[in-house]
Amino acid sequence: MIVPSIRSSIRILGILLAGSLTLAPGLFAQQQQAPPKADAPAKAAPAPAKPAAVDTSSVDPDEQKAYKAFFDTKPEASDQQIKLGEAFLQKYPNSIYTQSVYSRLVAAYYDKQDMTKLYAASDKALALNPKDVHVLVLVGWVIPHFYDPNDMDADRRLDKAESYEKQALEYLPTLPKPEGTSDEQFAKGKAVAESQAHSALGLIYFRRQDFANSVGEMQKATAGQATPDPVDFYVMGVDQFQLKRYSDAADSFHKCAQSPGAMQDRCKSKEADAKKQATAQPKP
Repeated sequence: MIVPSIRSSIRILGILLAGSLTLAPGLFAQQQQAPPKADAPAKAAPAPAKPAAVDTSSVDPDEQKAYKAFFDTKPEASDQQIKLGEAFLQKYPNSIYTQSVYSRLVAAYYDKQDMTKLYAASDKALALNPKDVHVLVLVGWVIPHFYDPNDMDADRRLDKAESYEKQALEYLPTLPKPEGTSDEQFAKGKAVAESQAHSALGLIYFRRQDFANSVGEMQKATAGQATPDPVDFYVMGVDQFQLKRYSDAADSFHKCAQSPGAMQDRCKSKEADAKKQATAQPKP
């Protein structure tokens, strides 16, 4: 069974190079182990490898009921989801549903901006299922967006994020399509996950000032996306500006400026700066 997916909104709390940049990622779907009565509708999703079938006949009916109540909670109801999930884990720590609960709580903790619980839940989810693509992509995306260069563990955290996204990109092509999901839905869901993974890698390389590799990842992140993230274009423009590819930078900033919101004015200003540099640049 699958939980909703698709990038939903972007909240910009800071601007690159002038402070920290924090986004609210669209939370692409993850596959959850469905309760015995799988009556929730199927939704579009990229999903990690389908868990092996398990015999639920010996599971306590109260445990099944508690898991179903958690599972059926809408993703946007983060407070309720966290309340039910934490209560379930406390009462049934060794349940067959434990990994699914931890996995879904990762997204709920992100919505509440509770990074301590997010990282703790993601570690537990991945210990139980190292191929949980939902957790790998989301946590690998979060780390570079909450990057603090003064943190003694900053480099280690970026290494961890890079490893998570590369693992996710390795697993995504071979994921089995969940039952009840059309080929079109599944392909679209995987494309969203791949885009988010490349976006994360692009920002990781940007943080390391590896501008050439950052450009390559941001190009993959935005390619073929109906509604690409304007921040990806912004980062790509900064990369290209640093590489003295001013015409390319102007194009990236122009694409960023096409999306209304907090980034629009800054992208227009950066586009103008890049065009001036391109005009002044000696011809090869």
